[in-house]
Amino acid sequence: MQRAALLDAARSLLSEGGTEALTFPALAERTGLARSSVYEYFRSRAAVVEELCEADFPVWAAEVSEAMRRESSPEGQVEAYVRRQLALVGDRRHRAVVAISASELDAGAREKIRAAHGGLVAMIVEALREMGHAEPRLAAMLLQGVVDAAVRRIELGAAEEPESITDAAVAMALRGVTG
Repeated sequence: MQRAALLDAARSLLSEGGTEALTFPALAERTGLARSSVYEYFRSRAAVVEELCEADFPVWAAEVSEAMRRESSPEGQVEAYVRRQLALVGDRRHRAVVAISASELDAGAREKIRAAHGGLVAMIVEALREMGHAEPRLAAMLLQGVVDAAVRRIELGAAEEPESITDAAVAMALRGVTG
């Protein structure tokens, strides 16, 4: 239960203040534990981040996968892939994953995050193949780049409304720069 409370506190800290806010004293304060007790559960900040990624990324990916599964056409699946990821931007778990990806992590944690993102990209490859892309894996990686750019735009609180950014990302995904 303490480990779960620490992870929940870490999500909140990352969501509220980014990676700089994720400190062992802050975790101890949020959970009511002694600072030394936090070290009993995690050896470093990177270990907290790694465990958050292991816990939260599969849930996030499952939500994207479920949204895609409900669509019958490959175009609908691409749209669901983009829309569901962008809808998750306001979710605390998503904010934590975004903050995690921006943080200074050890090589092992970075590799786990890279593998998790690879799994997300792999979800859309078949739909892109069905749409006739000659290189569906490359197209999937580029599509994820569009999603990532839209996420950053939403996270920055850009002048456009999140719905407008989402619609533009979907249009880019389905029709390219021709709109």
